[in-house]
Amino acid sequence: MRIQYTEGSLAQAVIRRFNALRPLSEEATATFEQAILEGLLRAGPGEDLAAEGDRVDGVRLVLSGWLFRHKTLEDGRRQIVNFVLPGEACDAYVYLLSTMDHSITTATPVVYAEIKKARFEKLLTSERTLAEAFMCETLVNDAIQREWATNLGRRVALERVAHLFCEIYERLRPVGLVDGNSCSFPVTQMDLADATGLSVVHLNRTIQELRASGLISLRERTLTINDLDALKNVAFYSPSYLQLYRRD
Repeated sequence: MRIQYTEGSLAQAVIRRFNALRPLSEEATATFEQAILEGLLRAGPGEDLAAEGDRVDGVRLVLSGWLFRHKTLEDGRRQIVNFVLPGEACDAYVYLLSTMDHSITTATPVVYAEIKKARFEKLLTSERTLAEAFMCETLVNDAIQREWATNLGRRVALERVAHLFCEIYERLRPVGLVDGNSCSFPVTQMDLADATGLSVVHLNRTIQELRASGLISLRERTLTINDLDALKNVAFYSPSYLQLYRRD
């Protein structure tokens, strides 16, 4: 369903994130924002924006709400391989492939923008800084997947969950979606278990351990990190792979 919104504020999460990845020219910012606002759509929770095997003919950018990428085995077991957060692209360049190799599903109500292939490629050709920002977005997504693979393969449960909490907080911070040491965390324990490769029981026990240590609180769909440095130490976490803080 297409939304009749014209407020430029809707695009700010995307503009902030892409400016953090690669400073955009004024012309690129204006052109990009116009393309976003002209392609606004929405979806309710639990909807597939793309399913494995689908062909995608454009780029989707998340303005608000959370989604997750996942693979599901024939017997129903699911692995969430990443969350897609406000300001991020769902599927940059995936239109170059024949079909999707995974599914993208909404965890919450979502507002997103869809830019069709022809317009997207014209944007990249005419605006160099925007083309560089989208390439950085793709490279950062690759880096995130390497961290998630390391999480599942080498970190123990406490480290996995602490690492994910740190990462979500650091990804939301540059787009203005943290409030002090708190941020939205609107996912279920089942989703979180599927993202960390833990059973729900093991996940719950791990969260309770982080709470008991005074590092975090998690209630009413809000994550509060009481001591970010200490949580990073538990997780062996460094945000450098996110490439979201420019060095002058």
